[in-house]
Amino acid sequence: MSKIRKIIRMYTNGRSIMSIAAQADTSRNTVKKYLASFKDSGFTFEEVDALNDKELEDFFGKSRELPTTGRMQSMLRCFPHVDKELKRTGVNRHILWAEYYKEFPEGYKYSQFCFYYTQWKARVNPTMHMDHKAGDKLYVDFAGQKLSITDKETGEIITVEVFVAILGASQLTYVEAIGSQQKEDFITACENTLHYIGGVPDAIVPDNLKAAVTKSSRFEPTLNETFADFADHYGTTILPARAFRPRDKALVEGAVKIMYTRIYAP
Repeated sequence: MSKIRKIIRMYTNGRSIMSIAAQADTSRNTVKKYLASFKDSGFTFEEVDALNDKELEDFFGKSRELPTTGRMQSMLRCFPHVDKELKRTGVNRHILWAEYYKEFPEGYKYSQFCFYYTQWKARVNPTMHMDHKAGDKLYVDFAGQKLSITDKETGEIITVEVFVAILGASQLTYVEAIGSQQKEDFITACENTLHYIGGVPDAIVPDNLKAAVTKSSRFEPTLNETFADFADHYGTTILPARAFRPRDKALVEGAVKIMYTRIYAP
């Protein structure tokens, strides 16, 4: 909202669109879009500037509002259910769209369904986009659900943990089934990941599991000494994610969901 105020202020001061775009660090088309809404309103800059952020968002969001047709309303009513169901293991957008389309045969196709769901999600739960640099961070975590293997000789069913690692920029993903979440197995899985990706990232971002962090803290977590030694040996840094902040490691959470769909479900 502060950027919109800045754009309109510079426009009323006689600045060119190219100059405004450069100063506001945005595209010329975006500047033109906001200025068109401002001109059509007939308001002065002082009147627009007097609006609070919510009022300003509504003011400039009018042109982006979806048409309130019956078909659109039917789909929008499905989105809270879709959002809830996507948190379940093995469920993806295509499955939920198929259910929606079965109930509403005249409804939207899959690509439009996903497009409007993304818009709806951004309005009800806005998040900041993160830019990842190549070779910067490796995100590691364990899947919430376990898998099992069967001993061919004895028939014994053995439960195993599933380790997942993903690079921030390329999103190259490594998955391995290991015996436990103990530090020996965890560190071995991390080492296997480095061999698989063929290098060492600047930082490894684990969850606050005991094998990586002995005492969690938002500002100064205490690392497991063995894991810290592992990082020193490979010349990298450990940056534990904040407790109860899944968006700190959203990439690996997404990788786990993909793994549930492609490995667990089949």
